[in-house]
Formats: sequence, structure tokens, C-alpha cells
Amino acid sequence: MVALDRPAVRRSPRDERLMSLGGHVAELRRRLLIAAIALVAGMVVSFLVTDPIIHVLTEPIRAVADSRGDGFALLNFETVTSAFDLRLRIAFSIGILISAPIWLWQLWAFLVPGLSRNEVRYTVGFLAAAIPLFFAGCAAGLVMMPHIIEMMATFVPEQGAQFYTASYYYDFIFKLLIIVGISFVLPVFLVALNFAGVVSGRTIVKGWRVAVLVAATFAALATPAADVASMLILAGILVALFFAAALLSMLFDHRKAKRLAKSEVGFA
Repeated sequence: MVALDRPAVRRSPRDERLMSLGGHVAELRRRLLIAAIALVAGMVVSFLVTDPIIHVLTEPIRAVADSRGDGFALLNFETVTSAFDLRLRIAFSIGILISAPIWLWQLWAFLVPGLSRNEVRYTVGFLAAAIPLFFAGCAAGLVMMPHIIEMMATFVPEQGAQFYTASYYYDFIFKLLIIVGISFVLPVFLVALNFAGVVSGRTIVKGWRVAVLVAATFAALATPAADVASMLILAGILVALFFAAALLSMLFDHRKAKRLAKSEVGFA
């Protein structure tokens, strides 16, 4: 009896991408290791350039000291290691930004095999819009920061002096940049929800009163009460981004409606 050769079963690209749980864990560990190495390398490079970064961050202190007299405003390091800690924290923050292309790619490469083609396209579009808006928000916060610090210094009486604790001063600036940066990205989430069919463009537009109230409240909390100009500028930018997201969502809804109408005509 002659055994017949069984035809070779062709595996689809999707089957070839299937991986066991152990394989996924090993893949995740490898990509996390690469991301960690990139982060450490970025921190080392950033640590070497902390001097110009600190010079930029402390420019408002020098401006306050020049306007009120030498010795009025100083950056205070209260412990033996606080100066080193400040440089280390700055290096960590800048290192994350420098190494972002590498660790974002590692995260992307790990997630892409599990995403459909539409999900990949939406994710790319989300990142392409969110990343520039986040950095634009950080830039806006950096522009606002000197005015906020100088404004707050005007409330110090003539008999007093302003000593800025280094750790608190850096936390204030870092949180301000992060909060303003994230606020610029929030309209992208509205568009993403519209893509997912959770909310329509008309629904977003109907909530403009709530959006204006939230933007004004957020701007008031993110900026000192006395700095009205910075508050109005930040609130205006957030409201403009909201309406841009609403109009874009309405445009997407219009295109969806046209495609749906064509498909119904084709079936008729």
C-alpha cells in the first residue's frame, strides 16, 4: 500500500503571527528592555545638558531679582543632595522625551499584530494629532510660566524676600507644562470617540456651553488668579480646539452619512 503524500497546509500570515503566552511575555520583556536602555541613554545625555535647562527655568527668578533688588529672589537648595536630585529629575523628564521615538516604536510594534487595519489607521492618526498638540501645549505653558511667577512675586511685601525651594519650583513648572499639554490633547479624544461611534458631532456642538465653562475653570485653576491675561489666552485656545474637534467630527459624520446613503442605493 502506497502512502499518499498529504498536501502541505499553507499557513496564513495571521496564523504565523500567533504566539503562545510565553512568547508574548518574552516579546514584551525584550521590548521593555530596549525601551529601558533607550530611556537610560536619554537620561545620560540629558544630565549633561541640565545647566542650560536650569538656566531657562530660572530666568523668571532672575527677572524678579532684577526688578526687586539683588537677594530678593533666590533658588534655594535645602538639603545636601537636593541640587543633584533636581538635575536627576530634569534628566529623567527630558530623557523620556528624547527616547520617545524608541519606546513608542517598541510599544507600537508590540501592539500592532493584535490590531486590525482600521484600528492601526486610527491609532496612527490619533498619535499624529496628539503628539504635536501635546508639545504645543507644553510650549504654551512654558510661555505662560515666567508671567505667572513674576505676577506671584508682586504680592511679596517690600520687607520680605522670595526663596524658591528647588524641588517645589521644579514641580510647579513640570506640572504646569504637563497639565497644559494634556489639556491640548483632550479635543483629540473627542474626535476619537466620534470615530468609535460613541458620540456624534452634533452632540459635541450642543455641549459648547459646558466646554466653555470647563475651559474657563481649568484655565483659572492652571493659572494664578491675578494673571487674568494668561487665563483668558489659555481658555481661548482650549475653546478653539474644542470647536475644531466638533467641526471635524461633524465632517466625519457627514461623510459617514454619504457612504451609508450610497450603500443603501446600491442594495435597492
